[in-house]
Amino acid sequence: MFGTGSVHIGTRQTTKQDWSKVTSQSLVGVFNFTLAETLIDDSDGSIYGAVFEYKHFFSYNYHNTPHLKPPPRHVIAFRGTILKRHSRSRDLRLDLRCIRDSLHDSFRFVHAVQVIQSAVAKTGNAAVWLAGHSLGAAVALLAGKIMTRSGFPLESYLFNPPFSSIPIEKLLKSEKLKHGVRFAGSLVKAGVAIAVKGRHHHKGLEDDSFMKLASWMPYLYVNPLDTICSEYIGYFKHRNKMFEIGAAKIERIATRNSLRSLLSGGGGGGSSSDSCSEPLHLLPSAYMTINTSKSPNFKRAHGIHQWWDPMFNAEYVLHQFNH
Repeated sequence: MFGTGSVHIGTRQTTKQDWSKVTSQSLVGVFNFTLAETLIDDSDGSIYGAVFEYKHFFSYNYHNTPHLKPPPRHVIAFRGTILKRHSRSRDLRLDLRCIRDSLHDSFRFVHAVQVIQSAVAKTGNAAVWLAGHSLGAAVALLAGKIMTRSGFPLESYLFNPPFSSIPIEKLLKSEKLKHGVRFAGSLVKAGVAIAVKGRHHHKGLEDDSFMKLASWMPYLYVNPLDTICSEYIGYFKHRNKMFEIGAAKIERIATRNSLRSLLSGGGGGGSSSDSCSEPLHLLPSAYMTINTSKSPNFKRAHGIHQWWDPMFNAEYVLHQFNH
């Protein structure tokens, strides 16, 4: 819940004074976190995130609460897109970078990774959590991948993360048609991957960058009525379906490759050299929370406020990649 709260503040506050005022009233009072640092994008001067520190980290009684997950020392949270005059242009350009799989080249992302690496160097990866909404979820997701591949997996809470591909889950109503389209896509991707990388490239599964993420379990919060993130539901559902019908070998190749990257010579995301530019959605595993409550419009389906509602109906699904 802290992750949701911090990102909620980020989506509506852009000045240091406002951040300090709101966090002192809600986060410190309710969650015992304090604002340690605001993250500023030098490109437009806007605050794109914040570092929160748990006030009682060193005095927390771990022995009396062995059944509870210990709190982190730092939570690094990133806001979503703000369509206001001062930040609209910059944020929309970064949204386009998510679609083009080039977010890693932006100042905001590079700076975010530096902040994360600094926090991990000080306290260790177990004491650092990531959180983000929409564009901020994309930043947290890509940074989480990089840190995991470097040997420092971080607990991550990603609300409405962008899926950089066609939203089949939202566009098509028929389950049979969805499966048919995705099945054809898997066949094409697997075929192109074998042609590009060689017939026996799959023997190196244990060493490629995709498999380095297999044990990382980010928490995804998605809404089936949200065009931006709904395809994560279909992405994992299709993988399970392929395994059920005996097409596991095809899907093991297809699921870790991007057709766009393969055709452009990027390698599809299967090697460490192109892992930063791979599509955000190439994930082996995830713990997914699906909001099954009705959303009257896109703004509600994609908004951060839905996750604050204690009455929302949810479906919880664990997706763990099988080697």
